[in-house]
Amino acid sequence: MSKVVLPTKGPLLSGKGWTAFFVALIVVCAVAPVLNMWVPVDSPLHMSDYAVALVGKIMCYAICALAMDLIWGYTGILSLGHGLFFALGGYMMGMYLMRQIGRDGNYKSDLPDFMVFLDWKTLPWHWTFSDSFIATLILIVAVPGLIAFVFGFFAFRSRIKGVYFSIITQAMTFAAMLLFFRNETGFGGNNGFTDFKRILNIPIATQEMRMTLFALTGATLLGFFLFARWLIGSKFGRVLQAIRDAETRVMFSGYNPLPYKLTIWVISAVMCGVAGALYVPQVGIVNPGEMSAANSIEIAIWAAVGGRATLIGPIIGAFIVNGAKSWLTVAYPEYWLYFLGALFIAVTLFLPNGIVGLVRKWLSREKKQALSEPVQEARRAVAAEQGVEPDALASLPVDAKGARA
Repeated sequence: MSKVVLPTKGPLLSGKGWTAFFVALIVVCAVAPVLNMWVPVDSPLHMSDYAVALVGKIMCYAICALAMDLIWGYTGILSLGHGLFFALGGYMMGMYLMRQIGRDGNYKSDLPDFMVFLDWKTLPWHWTFSDSFIATLILIVAVPGLIAFVFGFFAFRSRIKGVYFSIITQAMTFAAMLLFFRNETGFGGNNGFTDFKRILNIPIATQEMRMTLFALTGATLLGFFLFARWLIGSKFGRVLQAIRDAETRVMFSGYNPLPYKLTIWVISAVMCGVAGALYVPQVGIVNPGEMSAANSIEIAIWAAVGGRATLIGPIIGAFIVNGAKSWLTVAYPEYWLYFLGALFIAVTLFLPNGIVGLVRKWLSREKKQALSEPVQEARRAVAAEQGVEPDALASLPVDAKGARA
């Protein structure tokens, strides 16, 4: 009986990949702060505060797109509810930021303004640890992760998959949005949280804090990208892809898909929660609208446009779609949703592998053409030697020395 040899594990990134990674890290952590804080405003190289806020926001979206690629592109599970996990991480950070306001609010109370307005006397129980930054960091990971674990355990154990899974994830997100809209839940109702003053007792509106959050978001995105590369390249990642391609065969091979699907589902949810926590202090507001069905669908669109199962593709897709959105909502606000729908249809019909898939196909064709040039030269040499047209030898293989096989 022959022994099965598994493919050897390659490097995390190629030489060019590591170069691109460190260039991106330098850009977000050093170049962008310099262009924003030290280059004069009237210089063409100046990076405006608007550009900093926009790129920082898109990098948060890119983390969500990367999380979607892990669960959809590599595991074959389409979630239309990741906006919930994004919003939960944002609300955990928002609660801390609201406590940081202190008595600087309109009502000069230790309670957040919306609670004073609604005649609350004490903080709700779920605000108990909201004044601790360390506890907030733990909750940013724990709350989305725990909800994802509970939901995923029952859904995957019941073997719900395909469109049915997508529908119930969207139903879960919609139900949570309705819950957060209610004033008595203690999450600010329709208005949510806003008017943030400081973070770690440092004013949040300063240029230094904005650039710190920008650099932290960029570093987090790059860190998650490396983590995703390592995860997909491991045995765990190969099992995920096998589940995507043929889950029944995986079960027949002795693997239980439940722990694999549940683990990647929770990891994906936590990544979205971290993205939401980074998003809120940069944007300055969080409300139940972040849980809307449209937001979760957009996350899937970013992954599809960039290219599923590529890791870098969803990041590119998030930048392209949201960059276009920021321009179109100003230039043609009434046509933005039509553009988004048309983009998704066009990608589905003409670019099933997304932008990265198209680029890879083009590069493969160019490489194949470059490799075939020596063969064509050899055929022309043989044709000239025998006095025939090169097309007459086109169907015959030619070795490296120009002799017909």
